[in-house]
Amino acid sequence: MNTAPTNTLNGNITLNGSKSISNRMLIIRALTSSNFKIAKLSNANDTVILERLLKQNEPLIDVGDAGTVCRFMTAYLACQPDRKVLMGSKRMSERPIGALVEALNTLGASIQYVGKEGFTPIKFNLTPGNLQGGKVSMSANISSQFISALLMVAPLLENGIELHLEGKIVSSPYIQMTLRLMEEFGIVSVWQGNNIKVPSQEYEPQNTTVEADWSAASYYYSLVALSENASIQLNGLHQDSVQGDAVLVDIMKPFGVETTFNEEGILLTKVAREIERFEYDFSDCPDLAQTLMVTCAGLNIPAHLTGLETLSIKETDRLAAPQTELEKLGCKVTITADSFQLRKGIDKRKKSATIDTYHDHRMAMSFAPLKLLIPKLKIKNPKVVNKSYPNFWQDFEKLGLKF
Repeated sequence: MNTAPTNTLNGNITLNGSKSISNRMLIIRALTSSNFKIAKLSNANDTVILERLLKQNEPLIDVGDAGTVCRFMTAYLACQPDRKVLMGSKRMSERPIGALVEALNTLGASIQYVGKEGFTPIKFNLTPGNLQGGKVSMSANISSQFISALLMVAPLLENGIELHLEGKIVSSPYIQMTLRLMEEFGIVSVWQGNNIKVPSQEYEPQNTTVEADWSAASYYYSLVALSENASIQLNGLHQDSVQGDAVLVDIMKPFGVETTFNEEGILLTKVAREIERFEYDFSDCPDLAQTLMVTCAGLNIPAHLTGLETLSIKETDRLAAPQTELEKLGCKVTITADSFQLRKGIDKRKKSATIDTYHDHRMAMSFAPLKLLIPKLKIKNPKVVNKSYPNFWQDFEKLGLKF
């Protein structure tokens, strides 16, 4: 069903729990051998998959297309006294895992490639006691999830881990999130420059609550920026957040999105726009990049986004896919291996369009706010949002946006 929405938005949305926090909490709980309560756990497919895999005792571990699950389970299984094979979807077998496997093997694990070197499937042949920890180096510009995976298992190892990060550190707030969540469970760590040290110690189990997902909030920020008038309450977000994507508050203010923190979360309201050109380094918040690409295109704001070197190995190539879909809408876009440049925005005469999602949840969600500008906008394979935000379309419908 396609209906032309009003450009005045009002609504009250309770956001899903953060997938990033939920997945880290589940790994920490599994490592404590305790069943402490995790309130407001995300209902994202990735989290559901991880929770199920941590409970099963099968020789074959299939992570499907869940990238975070693949990285976290790789480190987790390396610590378990079982022989397992970890595999995933076709796309997952194209996403590199070699840097994490190499680091774990350096620390004493015994992980082998079943097929192509550097990629899943992988086989764990652990002799208990071999994985003792110690010093290890890892490239810092591939995926922060590799680093987080290592850090979470570090306290269990006899020698802990002294991790040296080589080169530019990408997505550092996700590493900080991991260390802060570990600290909540009693783990002491030291991060100085490109070195992180986590000594051997014990997690202290305790009941916890997951805060709402700032990445999910980005799509409502985009809606407000694209609207004429808006007042949207988003429940569950914290001002003192462990999530790096909370930087949205500052990024989106020049776009005319005012954020007011309150007891329930935040209130987004539309104010006068100040921005004429957008330039930003997304090294610390790559999951926000697609949202800003589309927002700038909708407002016809020239943009230059940098720090995007990790986007090509996500669920899809998150540089090439947005370029293709935006060019369908009349945009002029140039990409490099780590940047995105918008020279011309959406053709305002467009009344209908169909957006391909490339099996990527963030493609669907980042383009959805364009419904305000393109009344007959269609999103292919809309269920792809289940990976991180299953209630996305229902929540958008609460604002009068029906697809």
